[in-house]
Amino acid sequence: MRIAVTAENNNGLDSLVAQHFGHAPFFMLVDVKDGEVCAVQSIVNPFDGKHQPGEMPDFIKQQNADVILSGGMGGRAIQFFEQAGIKAATGASGTVRQALELFFGGKLKEAAPCNESTAHGHG
Repeated sequence: MRIAVTAENNNGLDSLVAQHFGHAPFFMLVDVKDGEVCAVQSIVNPFDGKHQPGEMPDFIKQQNADVILSGGMGGRAIQFFEQAGIKAATGASGTVRQALELFFGGKLKEAAPCNESTAHGHG
């Protein structure tokens, strides 16, 4: 399983989770097998703050991710991920490592549009 996590910095599993999906400077791609982290790869978000709807979900799909974890995400992005067969979960916080622990502990389940997205009519 490959999990993509939005990240504010490039510190591997110790990176801080980016709270706004569309403005994440990095993604941490975490390969997990039998509940254990096998590999962590950092990639720069080529669309940081300047993306068109659907571009970032397509980019994450190209990275062969099965899951995307983020602090917050707009409703359209959630729909694009669903269409791509990628499970999206929001509400992640702290470090990438902590977000993974929450996800595997069943605390991060379903993605919901962030308040900012809903307020701007994107939810």
